[in-house]
Amino acid sequence: MKRVTGNRITLYKNGEQFFPAIRAAIDAATHDIRIETYIFEDDAAGRSIADALICAARRGVLVRLLVDGFGSRNTPEAFFSSMTEAGVEVQFYRPVRGKWFPTRHRVRRLHRKITLVDGKVGFVGGINFIDDFHANLSTTSPRYDYAVGVEGPVLADIYASAQRLWLTTRWFNTAPPPRDRAPDAVINAVGEVELAFVSRDNVRHRRNIERAYRAAITAAKSEVLIASSYFLPGRRLRHTLIAAASRGVKVEILLQGAADHPLIQMATRSMYADLLEAGVVIYEYKPAMLHAKVAVIDRVWSTVGSSNLDPFSLLLNREANIVVLNAAFAQSLHASLHDEITRNAQRLDLEKWRQREFSQKCWSWLALTFTRIASVVFGAKDE
Repeated sequence: MKRVTGNRITLYKNGEQFFPAIRAAIDAATHDIRIETYIFEDDAAGRSIADALICAARRGVLVRLLVDGFGSRNTPEAFFSSMTEAGVEVQFYRPVRGKWFPTRHRVRRLHRKITLVDGKVGFVGGINFIDDFHANLSTTSPRYDYAVGVEGPVLADIYASAQRLWLTTRWFNTAPPPRDRAPDAVINAVGEVELAFVSRDNVRHRRNIERAYRAAITAAKSEVLIASSYFLPGRRLRHTLIAAASRGVKVEILLQGAADHPLIQMATRSMYADLLEAGVVIYEYKPAMLHAKVAVIDRVWSTVGSSNLDPFSLLLNREANIVVLNAAFAQSLHASLHDEITRNAQRLDLEKWRQREFSQKCWSWLALTFTRIASVVFGAKDE
């Protein structure tokens, strides 16, 4: 993991904070915008970003948009055509054509959420271009998620990664790759924060994000706080968490209570007993969809990104996280997480969990068995 000093970082909670910041950056762009996203929805939030990209392209800014073909499969073609007609270069990562059947190739998706503007500012996190209430599990509470804005030398690594993926996608989409390069990102120090850009792909960086988590948890001395919308870690990561709890580290995990994928939740719940018995504290988030993928360790190390702690994120999808080595930022994220836990989460009790109905235990075991078989079939074997 390459650490880079001299950066600034800003934490954004939910689309309410994130979308105005990203819209302002796009509106101020003068020459270059690069975006990668899993979902680009035709709703109020998505249309606001699309309108900003159209305006930027019309004033001569180079705008490149890379969208996952499965994540945005339900977005109308006309939505993207309006951007293309204005001069936005749009590509789809592994486009979905006709009926979609899961295969090892097709389940490997672009799950990264990255926006880069003028080589000066970047945004990385878990927030898609979709309204906080669109396709949510609640009509009263927003989808719960985080992203960060970064400035400084770390942008060079993010730009290089985005440029490689853009050119690779052009190649596989049979379009001639453009002969250009990523803009020169600001390399001068603009702050004092130490950051690392950690990405996951299926070639050179297959386990980078998992290794970053395991190294930080292994080194933890006092506390580990994790929020993950989908949580189905392999044996190594589970054992790392249990080992931390066994040596006296306070390990807390915030997971979905209201599940958008019930099968994954049932499989996850099959692991609760072992974790609770080891002393891990588990909370379930109740009021709406939990979509965050963040962690804080010892209130010094933290990460915000697109990667869940499940086989799809850790072993199949293209993902991107920012690792932050800064006490002030870690404290801010820790406080935000615990505020939500205090107000909106339920702590699970080991004895009550053991007393669940037999049918619930059976469904959880069957769900876990199914996901493990699927992981092997799709090349994401549990380790």
